[in-house]
Amino acid sequence: MELLSDGAALRQWFDDLGAWGPLAVIGAMMTAILVSPIPSAPIGIAAGAIYGHIWGGVYVLAGSELGAIAAFCIARFAGYDILHRWFGEQLKQGLVGSQNFLMLTLFASRLMPFISFDIVSYAAGLTNLTFWRFAVATLAGIIPAAFLLAHFGNALVDEEANRIFLAVLLLGLVTGLPLAASLYSKYRRN
Repeated sequence: MELLSDGAALRQWFDDLGAWGPLAVIGAMMTAILVSPIPSAPIGIAAGAIYGHIWGGVYVLAGSELGAIAAFCIARFAGYDILHRWFGEQLKQGLVGSQNFLMLTLFASRLMPFISFDIVSYAAGLTNLTFWRFAVATLAGIIPAAFLLAHFGNALVDEEANRIFLAVLLLGLVTGLPLAASLYSKYRRN
């Protein structure tokens, strides 16, 4: 428990792991995506606290992308044929079958922190979205969150109060702006 409360000791512990430290972060992010109840945000924050803004963000990004690809592949190989046997050509008709629409929808969902990253990854594997489009949209959509979480974690171990406040404010804005826009849109319609 003392290790978790002492940022320098935690950083030293991961440094002692050598190459296994970053691999542990990447593996933990992958596991958090594949096993939905495990939250990934604390892992991202810890990576930033240990490895800093840039490298922590890179490890979070790599783990998130690999986990999303694994979830996509599991759904594609385990459920795609069954789903398409049940619904047939209906799934390929209209916007649901459009590669551009699916890619844009996936990208937008990756930017919204309140939409389940895990479920979207599995669900995308059941659509007609091609693998490369999934990988590109996911990567582009998770870059901001990965580096924001790493920055937040780095600011937490850095004892400057202003940087911690700024990190909390940015995290709140990233979470709150899409929600505020949705509420405003509903208000304007009424």
